[in-house]
Amino acid sequence: MALTLQGSMVALVTPFAGARVDDAALKRLVEFHVQGGTSALVPCGTTGESATLSHEEHEQVIEVVIQASRGRLPVMAGTGSNNTAEAIRLTKHAKQAGADAALLISPYYNKPTQRGLYLHFRAVAEAVDLPILLYNIASRTAVNIEPETLAKLATDCPNIVGVKESSGNLEQMSRILQLTKGRLVLISGDDALTLPVLSIGGKGVISVVANLVPQDVAALVNAFEQGNIRQAIERHNRLLPLIKAIFLETNPIPVKTAMGLLGMIEPGLRLPLCAMEEANMEKLRAALEAYGLRPAKAASSSTTKSKVRT
Repeated sequence: MALTLQGSMVALVTPFAGARVDDAALKRLVEFHVQGGTSALVPCGTTGESATLSHEEHEQVIEVVIQASRGRLPVMAGTGSNNTAEAIRLTKHAKQAGADAALLISPYYNKPTQRGLYLHFRAVAEAVDLPILLYNIASRTAVNIEPETLAKLATDCPNIVGVKESSGNLEQMSRILQLTKGRLVLISGDDALTLPVLSIGGKGVISVVANLVPQDVAALVNAFEQGNIRQAIERHNRLLPLIKAIFLETNPIPVKTAMGLLGMIEPGLRLPLCAMEEANMEKLRAALEAYGLRPAKAASSSTTKSKVRT
């Protein structure tokens, strides 16, 4: 289906059953978002633990999400890599599987120059005729995609259509919009900054907290787009404590733990991600309850630790 880059797009977690991907739970999550007002599904990103999925599992998750969606929601598949050839292969697979777009994180660990970033993304864009959203998160990759680089990519690669910005730098995001002159859609990659990003011209968010409350994130964006700024601010303020709680530790540890507490999935994590510290678990549980979400399980670190897999 046609992809419209706006609204609340969920950065899907990957549920595990023991050592394997839990296809049944993944399908239930897709249905949850179809019914919950989510604008697009984004599997195999950071929140989906793509770094510890095998190549076969990566393809499996994307295929299951596309099949479960049945065209009801667009799917933007995470296909990035620090290996350009691998990013091309993953993006080709996503297209063949029926994905509506691809999300490409900037190459990590290599620390490429700005020219290296440009050549990497251009190579993928030229190899695969699929809408591409770039993912800029220097805190994870050790390199920032500068606005000038994004502007050149927007000019030279028509299928690079947007950027998920997780720099936290609103000045940089404003410069991206100015330099790209509307050729790139700006999407927030930080739940706490969804409203500020909308206010400078962004169109939505790829959200972690939407794994828990998709209706509320969608309602925030919709309120802003409809000009109801007061309601958008109220929703922003209500969400903030929950957002803070799901980033108490490295994403996606807290959000998967929360989903486990709420009985949505088994909260399995793959090493080197591990169970939350007990003190943080209690803060997370308190934040869920304060929001009106009632945990179905006791906040026990031993319960969560039993779900950690290698």
